[in-house]
Parts: sequence; C-alpha cells; structure tokens
Amino acid sequence: MAGRRMSFRHIEAFRAVMATGSMTEASRRLHTSQPQVSRLIAQLEAITGLPLFDRSGSRVVPSLDGTRFHAEVERAFVGLTSLESAAARIRAFGAERLRVAAMPRLAGGLLARAVVRFRAAHPDVIVAIHSGDDGTVNEWVATGFCDAALTMLYGEAPEARLEQVETRACVAVLPQDHPLTARTTLAPEDFRGVPFIASSLGSALRSRTEAIFEAADVDLTITAEAGLGASICTLVSGGLGVSVMNPLAAYEEAKVSPIAIRPFAPALPVHFALLFPPDHARGRLMRAFGACARAILLEELAQLPDAANGRPASRPQAARFSAPA
Repeated sequence: MAGRRMSFRHIEAFRAVMATGSMTEASRRLHTSQPQVSRLIAQLEAITGLPLFDRSGSRVVPSLDGTRFHAEVERAFVGLTSLESAAARIRAFGAERLRVAAMPRLAGGLLARAVVRFRAAHPDVIVAIHSGDDGTVNEWVATGFCDAALTMLYGEAPEARLEQVETRACVAVLPQDHPLTARTTLAPEDFRGVPFIASSLGSALRSRTEAIFEAADVDLTITAEAGLGASICTLVSGGLGVSVMNPLAAYEEAKVSPIAIRPFAPALPVHFALLFPPDHARGRLMRAFGACARAILLEELAQLPDAANGRPASRPQAARFSAPA
C-alpha cells in the first residue's frame, strides 16, 4: 500500500494547533471535532517522521522540530497569499499597485518616509507596506510577493536582486553608567566576562558577531536574546548587559532609551540595500520608488556621527557617542 501523503487538511490542522496551542480550540476554529484534529496531527507526524508537539494534558507545546516545520509552512503560505494578491491586482486593473517591505525598524520610519515622497510624485499608485524579520522580507522579495524591500544585510541576499546603497559599521551599545563608557572604542576583549544581549539565534548578525568574538578568542557571556533592535536597547538600558548592533537602529533607539554608544572594532559591516525580485523586470514605478528609498536612506545615514558610520572622525569627540537620556 502506498504511504499516506501530506494534504492541505493536515497543514490546516497543524497551523490551527500552532495558533491556539490546543487540539480542542483548533477543532473549534476549523469547525470539526477534536478527535479529527488529533488524527490529522498524528498522521502528519507519521508522514513527516517528526514529533511536532509535546503533549501536556489538554495543552500541546510545539517541539523544536515542530517550530522549524512551522516556519517552513508559513513560508509556503506566503506563496499562496501572493497568488491571491495577484488575482486581486488583476481584478483592480485600473489602479497601479506597489508592495514594499522592510524590517519593523525600517518599515515604520525610513520606508514610510520613502512612500510619502514617492506618493507625492505618483498620487494614483496604491502602496502597501509589509514588515517582517530579515529572513521573511528576503523570502517575500525572492518569491515576488513584494516588489521591493529596504533591508539591512550582514551577509549575502538569497535569490534576490541587490542594489547596495551604503555600508556602515555596527556599534556597541551600553548602559549609560557602564564602566566601559570610559573607552572611546570597544573591542571583543573589552567584553570578556561582561553580560551580553545577543540578537536572535540563527540571525545573520548573531552569526557575524559570534565569528568576530571567536576569532578574538573571547567567549560571549550571553544573558538574553532579542530579535528587534528596540528590544535589545531596552534590555541594555535596563542594565542586563551590552550589545553590538547596526548604527541606524542604535541612534534611533537612543532617542527613547538611556543608552551609550561607542564605535566597535574590528568592523562588523552592515549593508543598507534595496532588494528586488530576481526574475522581474524593474518597471518605471519600481525604479521611481527605488530612487526615493535610496535618497531617504542616504539622508538618514548622513546624519549619523562620523565614527558610527565607519568614517574617520574629523576630530576626537568621545562625548559625541553618549546618547541622550
């Protein structure tokens, strides 16, 4: 007998259980019975060969394999969503549309300002802004779900057309009263034994940071992890540790979080860039939006202190790197 194959019903049940944390709640959401949902999950675990959930009474907790599988499932659903969006755009053929994306920090600031400038010149174009982590944004562009993205890269851009705008060096962020603020520049050796707030495990920034510290033969003393720059700066300002992050986010967060900022060496470069789908011809609208986004990004980067953007400072100004309270 041929083995059972994965179906949409299996994935639908899996997503519902992941969303609700309960077979019972998932069955209500799907308008079916709890035994049917349990049966579909059991079948899916048999098909994949993965223990997707740890059972504890009426609650189910995703296993590590389940969490990883869920990430792949969500990426697949991006493709389905893009087909639905394409059909909607075809139906609304009278209006030109542009879908742009960025990580949350860029989407709420730089990208939104680029859209404002773009719309001033193209008032009839409907622009949709999407935000997600760096992996999700890259996936949206690679699959054509989004027409363009403003992003920060610490490595290569997978399966996307990259238009680099500028490269800067990451900076160290510290509590304002931390002893290391007495130094004008910080190196991995300065962080030996110092509590460190790391970016999310598996992120490009985390990998690059660990590689630099490993090359310096310094073990990171990680006390917390966070995926967003805002969260990292909040933890730093609360005294939980120090960190290394891109300068644009650091100086933006310094406006609301009491942190100090110092140059970090050796340089950990971050590339500010525009991403476009790999197989799509860049039309008039995409070129126009790219020009707006590039101009806004360059204007913002030009306001950073010299040492924070990887350029030699014109004169020593150590106090310049202390963020306002």
